Amino acid sequence: MPQIIPIKDLKNTSEVSERCHSIDEPVFITKNGYGDMVIMSIEAYEKMAYMNDIYEKIQQGEKSIDNNRVMTAKQSVEELRSKYEI
Repeated sequence: MPQIIPIKDLKNTSEVSERCHSIDEPVFITKNGYGDMVIMSIEAYEKMAYMNDIYEKIQQGEKSIDNNRVMTAKQSVEELRSKYEI
């Protein structure tokens, strides 16, 4: 369940930092009852960035398949052998 706290709670920085590290996911900050900011630990951010990179690479691979820009493993090995003369 997402953690949501009012912006006034940011005054207690140690508690907010502890909360961000303990739940390992973003904490949503509200201002006057509306969403305003999101904060998270560096570890959670790096994990999210890593997963986004993986999803992007999967999407690129699927796009290559859709555009028929793929080859079999055998074709790939033959191309490498020809290129490097091995």
